[in-house]
Amino acid sequence: MQRALTNPETLERNKEIVEQIVDRIFVHQEDAAIDELVSEDFTPHTFGPMPRGREGLREGMKRAGAGVSDPEFTIHDMIAEGDRVAARMTTSATHSGTFMGIAPTGNRYSIDEIHIFRLRDGQMIEHWHAFDTASLMSQLKGEPQRGGPGPTAPKAPAAGA
Repeated sequence: MQRALTNPETLERNKEIVEQIVDRIFVHQEDAAIDELVSEDFTPHTFGPMPRGREGLREGMKRAGAGVSDPEFTIHDMIAEGDRVAARMTTSATHSGTFMGIAPTGNRYSIDEIHIFRLRDGQMIEHWHAFDTASLMSQLKGEPQRGGPGPTAPKAPAAGA
């Protein structure tokens, strides 16, 4: 079985499944995609309090969908190994309903995220998610962000330097 998990075709197929999960479930909130792409015994690790299984994911997606509109997920990198796929992405949406306990502001947010998906038989069985909560909260509330961007690129030298 381990050989199948390291087979390049299997790893590429797992990446394709993750792309479908992001597009069909996270962006378009397709209910049928949950039945197709999520295991009955799915375990969420970082969506907030939510029961295991497909119904828990449905509940969590409805809750998120009620708080934001026009979601966009841009996948920058995907790395597959064994039964896991890690994805680095940027997520943005408009804060159009109560979200994370904050009344709608109409603000558009954009945050960087890391997701790790564990797959079995073409379905997501576990999911982990990490993002900058402080940045999200300040964008939702319309507050200036402290500190500025992280170390993504060196600063250009000053003119004449």
